[in-house]
Amino acid sequence: MTTPRKRVLSGMQPSGLMHLGNYLGALENWKALQTEYDCYFFVADWHALSTNYADTTRIRTFVQDMLIDWLAGGIDPERCTIFIQSRIPEHAILHLLLSMMTPVSWLERNPTYKEKQEEIKEKDLTTYGFLGYPVLQAADILLYKPDFVPVGKDQLPHLELTRELARRFNDIYKTAVFPEPKEHLTKFPKVLGTDGRKMSKSYHNTINLSDAEPAVRQKLKTMVTDPARVRRTDPGNPDICPVYEFHKIYSPQPVQDQINKDCRTAAIGCIDCKKQVADRVVEQLTPVWDARAKLLGDPSRVEDIVQAGSARASKVAKATLAEVNEAMKI
Repeated sequence: MTTPRKRVLSGMQPSGLMHLGNYLGALENWKALQTEYDCYFFVADWHALSTNYADTTRIRTFVQDMLIDWLAGGIDPERCTIFIQSRIPEHAILHLLLSMMTPVSWLERNPTYKEKQEEIKEKDLTTYGFLGYPVLQAADILLYKPDFVPVGKDQLPHLELTRELARRFNDIYKTAVFPEPKEHLTKFPKVLGTDGRKMSKSYHNTINLSDAEPAVRQKLKTMVTDPARVRRTDPGNPDICPVYEFHKIYSPQPVQDQINKDCRTAAIGCIDCKKQVADRVVEQLTPVWDARAKLLGDPSRVEDIVQAGSARASKVAKATLAEVNEAMKI
């Protein structure tokens, strides 16, 4: 008999267009996981409401774009389950049930709660939904009883809350419904945006997977470099140059070494340096663009994939919720 593969679950908010930071930080990791684990990947459209409840006009579009980017980026529906959160009502039901037993103090200590309020000051985030979104996140995870959840170190407090809720539920109702998922630590590459800060939709400094080649080249052409290098003849410092960070991601080691040397001696200018990295980025994005074009021309294929994935996810979610209802005698 073959041993069942261990299960992995992860999701992503459709709060904007997917960019290189998402691709390198999440999709590349998911592609590796789907070859080894029973993977469930979902579009967390209800989570997008936690910060975008006042303007939902583009969420459906972002959901569709995200699915296309996943598929074009190598997420294989034959090797994993792809679904949309809002098509599985059990997410909302389990969220409700868990919220009845979640201490408010557990949510108020969430480090992201205050950080996001400071970061996104233009929106009113003093809502129950924003305070309680970690409970919805826990419901997303626990419904599928995954063995592992891929996270970075900064996301460990969120996963620990999920484990605490699993223990609390099991303890209150004297039953082992929920196993405690373990972290699958992932090393996310440092992807800087065109302004030198972390690439983020909030900063409007992204290079998107849906950008055409001319847009990608233009964005990289205007990317900030070493601020001390004012003239072409000034030597630069690659250690503080955002463009060199792209070389470290996309260029082979010999090219990195040559760029490092030439920049420090002013043997290469910023324009030529940017062109070289743009060529590398375009080379690696071209297969993604080709796949995107095919998917955009066949929208029914995307819907078929989502329907099939949602049907598989629904069976698992319904079975778990049945166990929850039995344990709670409701």
